[in-house]
Amino acid sequence: MRSTPRTVLALAGAAALLVAGVTGCSSSKASSGSGGSTAKAINNKVGILLPDTASSPRWVSADPTELKAQCAKYKLDCTIDNANGSATTQQSQAQAMISAGVGVILITDLDPGSGTAIQTLAKNAHVVTIDYDRLTSGGSAAYYVSFDNVKVGQDQGTALTQCPQVAGKSAVNYVEIDGAPTDNNATLFAQGYNSVLSTQAGWKKLADKTGNWDAATAQSVFTTMLGQHPNINAVMVANDTMAQSVINVLKAQKLNKKVAVSGQDASAGGLDNIMSGDQCFSIYKPVAGEADVAIQVASQILAGQTPDAKGVTTKDPTNGREVPSFLATPTVITKANVALPVTDGYVTAKVVCPTPALVTLCAANGITVS
Repeated sequence: MRSTPRTVLALAGAAALLVAGVTGCSSSKASSGSGGSTAKAINNKVGILLPDTASSPRWVSADPTELKAQCAKYKLDCTIDNANGSATTQQSQAQAMISAGVGVILITDLDPGSGTAIQTLAKNAHVVTIDYDRLTSGGSAAYYVSFDNVKVGQDQGTALTQCPQVAGKSAVNYVEIDGAPTDNNATLFAQGYNSVLSTQAGWKKLADKTGNWDAATAQSVFTTMLGQHPNINAVMVANDTMAQSVINVLKAQKLNKKVAVSGQDASAGGLDNIMSGDQCFSIYKPVAGEADVAIQVASQILAGQTPDAKGVTTKDPTNGREVPSFLATPTVITKANVALPVTDGYVTAKVVCPTPALVTLCAANGITVS
């Protein structure tokens, strides 16, 4: 990933600063400037393709809600579809959007092959595509809107070394449960956390497997890991959904709270686990950092303008193309700032604290259910 130097965004202003970055655009016809597709006609129709409902709660609630709000703000006619994990379904959804005359498609692909096929369909119909959250390796998207995912991984690795279960230890045995190999983000996360953990004196990696962004897979993988390596001190697990599976296995062995467990997404379950001490941290990526920027980029394209990524690009690992990119900065969530995603409105207190016991735990950590 290559980018120009930029100021680290404060959480509260992350989306606003990114949006400011795309306002300086020319009035020329929209194009990627690097092999992306070009809009043939100006309209107000946008298609949004989300991947599934299982890998992260964000695809069910946070993203659709924010995307709808931004579409209304920019007076865009947006169709939001979720593929429910089916590449065939996503391709059918894309074809329906193209037939309905959308000018821009935002896509979070399920795998590079199906994502590239959708982008080819769009390009042939003169529809501009924007990679949303995940880069479609080998694709032709005009823009990429996401978080700095290598930085996400680096933050995960650094935070894991600071967990109380392992901080200051001269020897730490750890395992890794990565995201899906078909997701370029998972590759970037791993690049980030491996760059940190591989340089830690005394840290020894005992195993490294994919959990495929799937709770059941992660539970099976970690059960095997723990059976083979009962002396695990830390688990570098790529997101909260899989972290819950790891915690379930640790609880069954009465090892929860004794083993450092990572996460990502600041999900309600992840926040609960942080407050209880079962999970050390999560990574908070406010949806506004992606949704607000992506919809503004789409609105500019539909207005015949060329959004300005300020020279920031992400290199496609398959075809080497430099994709103009808008990248937000993540925030590590620990017990010290666990209320932040709630006070930001990313997730509600009622969702984080659904039971009397959790209401009490939440109150002790600065989260009040009204």
